Amino acid sequence: MKQLLLTLLAMNLLSLFANAQSVDPLAIGSPAPQITAVNQDGESINFSDVYAKGVTLVYFYPKAETPGCTAEACSLRDAYEGLHAKGLQILGVSKDTPAAQKKFQANRNLPFTLIADTDGKVATAFAVPTYPVVGMTKRQSFLIKDGKLAWSSLSAETSGAAQEVQKALDSLSTK
Repeated sequence: MKQLLLTLLAMNLLSLFANAQSVDPLAIGSPAPQITAVNQDGESINFSDVYAKGVTLVYFYPKAETPGCTAEACSLRDAYEGLHAKGLQILGVSKDTPAAQKKFQANRNLPFTLIADTDGKVATAFAVPTYPVVGMTKRQSFLIKDGKLAWSSLSAETSGAAQEVQKALDSLSTK
């Protein structure tokens, strides 16, 4: 009986971590969220200013230095030169503190900006769900072009993130 209760408790806890809150995603073609947030250096970043520089990838990840999030960031890092040469701006977003984002950026040699969304306002603006109890955001990616949402991946890749984004960029350039 004790084993059964422990098993049921474990299953309930796992379901809390596995199921993200249900949120209606942003529609392709909708205006990109106009928001300001703090980066890894504690500086305010106005997303509109970043969008104005070219197509922008805004990607959300649950937590810095975890295996999936590291694989995703490193995939984008390794392809950064080619992606940036095509004019892509990259903003990585999680609920980590600026100090944790700075450490992640330094440890992994990430050449792009990381946003410390400690209050969840950026995730809310992009309609990114959070996992109950732990409060981490779901892994999702968005491409912003000309101030509008041009593409999204609501279950973004980890180690294949750069290839997924490159494929999306290629499809945008043929439209």
